[in-house]
This record gives sequence, C-alpha cells and structure tokens, in this order.
Amino acid sequence: MDRVPALDEPLKKTLGGNTAKVLAEHLDLHTVGDLLHHYPRRYAERGELTALADLPLDEHVTVVAQVSKASMKTFNHGKGMRLEVVVTDGSGSLTLVFFGRGAHHHQRELLPGRRGMFAGKVSVFNHTRQLAHPDYEMLDKTAAEDATGTGAVESFANQLLPLYPACKQIASWQLAKSVGALLDTMEASGWEEVADPLPSALRVSRGLGSLPEALLKVHRPQTKADIADARDRLKWDEAFVLQVALARRRFADGQLPAAARKPSADGLLAAFDARLPFTLTDGQRKVSAEIFDDLATDHPMHRLLQGEVGSGKTMVALRAMLGVVDAGGQAAMLAPTEVLAQQHHRSITEMMGDLAEGGTLGGAEHSTKVVLLTGSMGVPARRKALLDLVSGDAGIVIGTHALIEDKVRFHDLGLVVVDEQHRFGVEQRDALRAKAERLPHLLVMTATPIPRTVAMTVFGDLEISVLDELPAGRSPISSHVVPAKDKPHFLARAWERVREEAQAGHQTYVVCPRIGDEPAERTNKSAGAEDEAERRPPLAVLDIAEQLAEGELSGLRLEVLHGRMAPDAKDDVMRRYTAGEVDVLVATTVIEVGVNVPNATVMVIMDADRFGVSQLHQLRGRVGRGSAPALCLLVSEMHEASPARARLAAVAGTLDGFALSRIDLEQRREGDVLGQAQSGVRSSLRMLTVIDDEEVIAAAREEAAAIVAADPALTGFPELRAALDALLDEEREQYLDKG
Repeated sequence: MDRVPALDEPLKKTLGGNTAKVLAEHLDLHTVGDLLHHYPRRYAERGELTALADLPLDEHVTVVAQVSKASMKTFNHGKGMRLEVVVTDGSGSLTLVFFGRGAHHHQRELLPGRRGMFAGKVSVFNHTRQLAHPDYEMLDKTAAEDATGTGAVESFANQLLPLYPACKQIASWQLAKSVGALLDTMEASGWEEVADPLPSALRVSRGLGSLPEALLKVHRPQTKADIADARDRLKWDEAFVLQVALARRRFADGQLPAAARKPSADGLLAAFDARLPFTLTDGQRKVSAEIFDDLATDHPMHRLLQGEVGSGKTMVALRAMLGVVDAGGQAAMLAPTEVLAQQHHRSITEMMGDLAEGGTLGGAEHSTKVVLLTGSMGVPARRKALLDLVSGDAGIVIGTHALIEDKVRFHDLGLVVVDEQHRFGVEQRDALRAKAERLPHLLVMTATPIPRTVAMTVFGDLEISVLDELPAGRSPISSHVVPAKDKPHFLARAWERVREEAQAGHQTYVVCPRIGDEPAERTNKSAGAEDEAERRPPLAVLDIAEQLAEGELSGLRLEVLHGRMAPDAKDDVMRRYTAGEVDVLVATTVIEVGVNVPNATVMVIMDADRFGVSQLHQLRGRVGRGSAPALCLLVSEMHEASPARARLAAVAGTLDGFALSRIDLEQRREGDVLGQAQSGVRSSLRMLTVIDDEEVIAAAREEAAAIVAADPALTGFPELRAALDALLDEEREQYLDKG
C-alpha cells in the first residue's frame, strides 16, 4: 500500500477484494473511514485474565487465555484422533477441541503455558463448555516463530490488545491486522488525506486532540488514559457533526416564510377557556405561551410537545388549534390510527360543546366546525367533510393518512398537529404541509416521554416543550407483576379484582399482543412445547375473550376491539365502552394512545413481556384518568430471573415516564438516530451513547448553533462540510427533515 488512501476510498483498493467483501457483507464496513471508525469494543491487558466463567452459550466469542494442558485422544476404536486443549484465565476454564489430521499441528503450537486469543462459538459437551475448531492467534511468539518472521513478541509485550466487534467470517485479530495496515500507511504519510471535522478553535477550547491522534490512541493505546482521551474526542466528532446537521435544518426552517397567527382577545379561544371546568396546570400555561409566541411570528413553528402520559398534551394542542382558527386559519390533527382519530374527534367535540357546532342552528357565537376524515368513511360523509375544508367552514379537521390524499384541499391551513410522530414518514407529513399556500406551523406530540438528549438528537431540529406534571384530580395507579406460571392463583385473583371493579361500576381493559384470527394461529393451543412462554405464540384477543366470557368473567358485558374490525364496528365498541355500556374491553394495542375513559380503573396486560417499556407505560396511562384508584396488572409467564421480568419490575416500580424511557433506551440499544428504525445493531453513533453522554450532546448543540448562526453555509469549514456529506446520505437527510 504505497499510496495514501482517503477516508472515503473503498476498502477493496487498500485491503484486497476478499477481505473487503467479508467486511462489507458481514460488518457493513465499506470504506477506509468505516474501518478506522470500527472501534474496539474492549481491550485485553497483557496481565488481564478474561472471565471465562461468564461466556455466553451459542455466541461467537473471542477470549484471551493461557493453555494449561493439551492431550490427544482416540475414538472410534482408534480410527479417529481428537486434540483437547484446556485454557484458563484463573476464573474458569474452557476446552478447545480439534479433530482430524490437523490436530498434531495444533498440538505443536498449543503448548502448556502459552497465551493466545481464541475465537469460536461456545457450546456444551458432557457438561463442559468448549470451542470446536476455534481460530486462534498466539500472543507469545516462540523463538522459532520470531526467527521465521511470523510475529514479534514486543508487538504484544506492553500493549493493550484491542478486541473488535467481529463475526464468524472474520476474527478480531484479523480485523486488528487490517486496521493496523491502514494505520501504518496513514502514519507514514503524516495523515495528509485525513480531514478533521472539528474546527481548531473548538478543539483548543474543549481540550480535544486531533483526529489522527484519536484514531491511533483508540486502535493502538499504550495506556488506559489513551483510550479515555480517544473516546472523549471521538464522541465529540459524532455529537458535533450530528448537531451541526440539525442546527442547519433549524436555521433553514427559521428562514422560511409563514403567516403569523395571533388569536383575538375575545374570540373562540377566549370563549373556550371561559368554559373550562378546571384550571390549566402551570406546565400547560407555560407550554401554551411558548406555542403562542411561535405562532405569532412570520416563520413556521417547528415544536415538539412531549410529556408524561396523561399530562394534558391534547388540551394544549387543542388550544393552539383554536388560536389559529381565531386568526382566520384552519388546523389539522394527524393521528396514526382510525381508532385514535375517532377518539380525538369525540373528545375534542365534547370538550368544545356548542363551540364545535359552527354553521348549525345550535352553534355558539364564536363557534367553528370540527370534522373527521378517515379512509373508511362513506362517500356522502366524506364529500361533506371535503367541502367543509375547502370552503373554510371547518376550522378543525382530525384525520388519518386520508388527510394526505390528493383530493383533500384546505381553505387556509395554518397549523398541523402530528400525534405520535414516529408512526408517520417524512413524505406523509410533507404532503400535508404542501396543501397550504404558505407553510403551516407544525406541532409534533409524542405519546410517551423521551429523555432530553434523545429529544436533542432524534428531534433535534425541533424546539422542545415538556409537560411534566399531571392535572389535579388524577388518581394514583398501583402496578404489579402477575407471575401466571409460577403462581397461577395470582392470575385467578386478578380476574376476581376485575369482577369486583365491575360490581363497583368501573371498567377494565385487557390487552393482548395479537388478534388471533388467522386459521393457523387458532390451532394447537396447548401442544406440549408451546406451553413454554418463550416458544408458544403470543396470547390473542379472540382466544382470551372467549376464555374469559365462558370462564373467569362470565356474566360481565365483554367486547373485543382490534385493528382488523370494520371501522364502524370499532367506533361502535369504543362509543359504548366510553358510555359505560361495556364492563371489559379485550383489545390489542389499538387503545395504546389517546383513549380517554375516566371510569376505566383496571388495565390487565397479558404476555406483558412481549411489549416494550414505553409501550407498557403508555398502556398503563389509559387508566387512572378519573378520581377512583387505578390498578395495572402485568401478566407474564417468564421466569423470575429473566431480563424480561426485570423489565416488568421496573415498570411496576415507578410511574415516572422519563425514568422508564431511559431504561427502555438502555435495553433496546439506541439504534441509528438518523434512520427510520427505532432500534438496531448498526448506528451512526458508534462511540457516543445518547443516554450516557448528555453533557457532550448538550455542549455540542451549543457549539453547533453558534457556528451555524455565524456561517450557515459552513464556507469557512470545508472539513466539517465533508463530514456532513458523509453522514447525510440521501435517506438520512430525508429523515432528518422531520421538522
């Protein structure tokens, strides 16, 4: 490798086709920069003893250990040979097994007392953990090996050994050799092809080293301090480049024109506020003020409204919509499901009363019309809704993706409220905003709280408002894990509690992970192995409803609700449940967000271990909305020591959604904050963790905002621009366009 490769150069030019193919296919590493940013996951010290006792079964591992004994065994009446090598690290031992003719060669290398790195898949044979035919690299070269030039003792003598995230096709030390070859070439050239994205003034003020220095220290550390220095610098790279991308998006959005929407002092909003049977919380007043300040400017608002489940986000959004209607505009609320759109429509028209009856005989003086638009509406109702929108008679429309269709036209769309942002793609949101002559203001609501630094990254192009107090009069919710398999009498008692609540005039939700109406799903309910919680299909609404109606809850008024029901049937069930005509609603997660029935006091979640932490917290938030004490029961058949049960215990242990969102993030992995998936293995954040590095992210956001304010086009920062181009491929840039 005589030439100096640039960071964007394909690996096949520098490492050869075969190695490059494996790196691309199995580790998603394509360029020189990709490989140099593939950091060691940990480091083995020369004197460190790897904990063999903790090796996971059936996983591909790399261990550093010492050979304690090696012996050749025969089997099959002497016809077969097997070499068994026991390696140890002081905490435990592991057996390496080699079969066939090559066993003698391995026996000559794997002598007692020698140390090496061994990689393979952990299995168990005769109650002993073993690696069959592992790859290995000896760390202490013999004199003979050194003489042949196959290695150098000193290369391992005083170094921390980097252990890379590897795979079956390429071992950690093979990765180390590839990285080493690149580093040697780069170093020989003085790193002339490596552009540093961090401006020098920022590096100096923050006490950060150069990028070449950080890459050398992370891949070839001499001390633990080297590793810490490298990580500090590389975390800054990731946080800063991402925050610059988001700051540029915020800056560009801030330059766009929009109509200012100032509510009149004695209009619809004032009439609505005068009728409220309660006072707004301090949080609701503060956030409303932030929103109205934004709406009063001639640039489009881009604001994220997030907060605790049940904190009154819908009320804040409704007041913003009324303010826009006051100012002569229209407001659209986009909901992810028909059930939620219908529920929002029902609750908003109830809250507004005759203020929602504009154009009718019973309408109040400052009223408007509130219409619903969903894909399943009948033709006459749909035609009437479309006419109300284009004429301007309807000030507020609540709908699903149907709002985005070509036929939908607005008179003057001034505000778009998106409920549950992550369920909508960028294209849908942009399609709705494109229906306005001037850019409408945008308010995004999340269903569950998210940690501040996640908001700064995932929603970093939006200004952020947080509601963190619950309205007065809400009852506390007590939550318990019900171990259905270990203690079946606990589950029996749970159904007794449901019956007691029904007798007291209250209602219950029972949530299941799936519907269960496919023919294959409803067979073989109790076949042997499927009894195991992990192996059987998740519990289904139709099965559980049938079981409860005929057994534990017979005699109670029980209905089912799921996404594949006809829209009219769904609406009818929700209407009757809301009216108190149904005791128990067995449903899928269609009731997860926005459903508001103050008389519901019990939430039973079957197979609760199948849901994420935030989803469980969201479901729990459907109860406790009235004055009666509420109960949430998390039913699981998982073993008490399992991670899934620990997750359920965390949910049962706190009502703090912000704390739970941190747990959720830690357990799900962060995924690619610039990619559509909410979690995933590959991430553009390789060193930075949005849950642990809050200070770095907050500081990077400040620095990014200052640089973009002074130089929006980054003309004075060509290296930073190059790093942005690498980060923002087309798909990611679109996703970043979220605001």
